[in-house]
Amino acid sequence: MIRSESIEKRSFPLVELEADLVVTGGGLSGICCAVTAARHGLKVVLVQDRSVLGGNASSEIRLWILGATSHMGNNNRWAREGGLVDEILVENMYRNPEGNPVILDAILLDKVVSEPNITLLLNTTVYHAEKQDSATIASLKAYCSQNQTEYELKAPLFCDASGDGVVGFLSGAAFRMGAESMEEFNELFAPTEAYGELLGHSLYFYSKDTGRPVRFTPPSFALTDITQIPKFRSFNSQEYGCKLWWIEYGGRMDTVHDTEKIKWELWKIVYGVWNYIKNSGNFPEAETLTLEWVGMIPGKRESRRFEGDYMLKQQDVVEQRLHDDAVAFGGWSLDLHPSDGIYAAGPGCTQWHSKGIYQIPFRSLYSRNINNLLLAGRIISASHVAFGSCRVMATSAYVSQASAMAAVLCKTLGCNPAALNDNGNVATLQQLLLRSGQHIPGVVAKDTDDLVQQATITASSELLLSGLEEDSVPQPLDIAVAQMVPLNAGKLPAIQLHAYSDAPTTLRAEIRISSRRGSYTPDTTIAQFEFAIEPGKNCVELRSDAAIEQMQYVFIVLHKNPLVKISRSDKRITGILSVFSTTNPAVSNYGKQEAPDGIGIDSFEFWCPQRRPAGQNIALQFGSPLRAFAAANISNGVARPTTQPNAWVADLNDAAPTLTLQWAAPKRIKKLILSFDTDLDHPMESVLMSHPENVMPFCVRNYTIFDESGNKVYEKKGNYQTRNEIELPDAVVTSRLSIKTEHPSANTPAAIFEIRCFE
Repeated sequence: MIRSESIEKRSFPLVELEADLVVTGGGLSGICCAVTAARHGLKVVLVQDRSVLGGNASSEIRLWILGATSHMGNNNRWAREGGLVDEILVENMYRNPEGNPVILDAILLDKVVSEPNITLLLNTTVYHAEKQDSATIASLKAYCSQNQTEYELKAPLFCDASGDGVVGFLSGAAFRMGAESMEEFNELFAPTEAYGELLGHSLYFYSKDTGRPVRFTPPSFALTDITQIPKFRSFNSQEYGCKLWWIEYGGRMDTVHDTEKIKWELWKIVYGVWNYIKNSGNFPEAETLTLEWVGMIPGKRESRRFEGDYMLKQQDVVEQRLHDDAVAFGGWSLDLHPSDGIYAAGPGCTQWHSKGIYQIPFRSLYSRNINNLLLAGRIISASHVAFGSCRVMATSAYVSQASAMAAVLCKTLGCNPAALNDNGNVATLQQLLLRSGQHIPGVVAKDTDDLVQQATITASSELLLSGLEEDSVPQPLDIAVAQMVPLNAGKLPAIQLHAYSDAPTTLRAEIRISSRRGSYTPDTTIAQFEFAIEPGKNCVELRSDAAIEQMQYVFIVLHKNPLVKISRSDKRITGILSVFSTTNPAVSNYGKQEAPDGIGIDSFEFWCPQRRPAGQNIALQFGSPLRAFAAANISNGVARPTTQPNAWVADLNDAAPTLTLQWAAPKRIKKLILSFDTDLDHPMESVLMSHPENVMPFCVRNYTIFDESGNKVYEKKGNYQTRNEIELPDAVVTSRLSIKTEHPSANTPAAIFEIRCFE
């Protein structure tokens, strides 16, 4: 029994924690920052002011995780983010293909608590920053409402991943809110004058069919006049969750300090909308629906943006400008919303896509005036226009991994973040990121510690792709389709295919490339064809004297003609993909982006894949086989398709596809990294949507590693992850390693993007 009585005031217990890095904010960005840093040896304190991790991705808000893949609705091929955020998405796909947000909560929590170097503080709010001097944070003070405990958090480095930038704000870091004028950065999509309006908050609801009639009595605060919402006719009984992203409000308010007022308005709207659906009589199918869940806190889009040594701009996104200090990439559209949100008369957003992914520089990931503060998530140094793209969760998490690795390097070198640029250590940072699974467009891994770089690499077979078999029923060309194939420099090979028709007609075809090598917008035509098609089976050959100067992807385009049928192939091969001239209104893809003059945006066609089980390749044959799948690709420093597949792909007829690494002298090997194909085109939306697979069809599931004597070094059964990092219990001394794989299926050959070996 405890009894206490005192006329003196009491204080809550104070716990002091010291770490190498304090990360504030437990959303996806904070998670990826903390776990990445912890896995590389840093002691990390992760502070989250909510009871669950995940932020906008959590069950509290329930927004799907998206980034450069943009629902497969743009021209960014193989653009899913790498490293830890990819690991999380693939893990969620495996455990949770139904998109249950509660399961995702558990997966995120599991990732954090599995790291012994992380001290996790949930329900803990940072409220004060102590300064060592005007430019240096000494410690943070935080309070946990659940255990009535105060914390003092000390570290040489701090990372703000809090979304609203609480640490940056409290410490005096330079920040902005609102939109810059067009003149400041010469951004043609920016307003002519700077203004303070922002993107608003959103709140979602879920409904459930109970199978019997359900009554609904609205609360007193529910919106009664639904016509106040200009788009009220767009509501329906089938949409729920983050498909209702446009239930948005607060852009004309202070999106930090007015959040509670914004939340009450959103509650008013949500309950008013549900009352309209249930009780207006316009939705008889809603009779058996019940309101299963309503968000308790709004999902935030925009508040403070902090100033680094460089501010990402519209031109960086649209023109894909190059940066020597690139550490990440983005690819979501320039996605800005009306400040009036749901009360606006016009569209809920304006999305303008770029022709490809763009680099994000390290100079945007730390404060320009607080020298030990790293930035992560949506608060990085970017203009309001560029923020419209880099703010989305997968991109935010991706840059956070770079911030984490910068902290690792800062500890090693004993410096602050800006000094990495000043001292020329960004190249080291880039290589550390690439080793961890980060893809940085235009940057190639050159790892001097990687023993594979010294090995002779051979394989039991290498795919020589002479064609894609005609093994499915011909399908009409209801929409235009293009087969993407990687071709070496030189004259194009002849391409043959079969066209079927019941009546005389014409088939138009083209061969296209992208004007920006490494991008996948087929905007340059290098050959055109027109074929007279007769009833029955027609043999068609695309033969041209056209040539390409460098290896790149070429698009074999077959234009729309419903009278013509083309066979597809059931073969699924790493680095081979079909794309379609189709639409995806969810991301403002209406087949072609037609930008008005004077806003600095490109106009171009969209060519996008179809989700499986659709999206088969076109059945065709090549006059000379494609030689793009060599064993040497595993050491070329790129671990995903870019201008070529960058993978070893075995021949399907090889019963035991094996890669062999041979050294002139025995090597001591303690660690291996293998990278597999988990379909980096698949967005893997984390919640709401369901997926037909929990393991990607290209992924090698089973493999065994042997030494020079045939001894089994390692065996993996049931792999589904992109990267396998293998720490051997005992180092192996050998002059040869053989990696024996199994084909994922009868239609998909084994493939490996990368292998690395370390002492």
